[in-house]
Amino acid sequence: MKYIFQFARLAAFCLAGELLHALLPLPVPASVYGLALLLAALATGLVKLHQVREAALFLTGIFPLLFVPAAAGVMELVPDIAAMPVPILLALFPVTAAVMAVAGIVTQRLARGEETNDAE
Repeated sequence: MKYIFQFARLAAFCLAGELLHALLPLPVPASVYGLALLLAALATGLVKLHQVREAALFLTGIFPLLFVPAAAGVMELVPDIAAMPVPILLALFPVTAAVMAVAGIVTQRLARGEETNDAE
């Protein structure tokens, strides 16, 4: 029964994100609104981590499986992708390098922050 309530809490934030997406004229996906609301609720203590932890761990555990429909959708676009390889490659490599650089910088800063916190 605990898991049902945890999933219901997470679904409520998803629904709130969908409502904000419908109401606000901003180009922000509903999932981002929902995650931001959940983060705010966790940060303020409105929702406690133990109230969503197991359901969230389950969802992150099956996360790769959730990409299968998107990958299948891309397979339908192979003729379109094959028709324009140069623009795709010109966009793919710089974006990949930028994502890797930003992820590395953020990880280093977070690791450095943990080291300084441990020293105190």
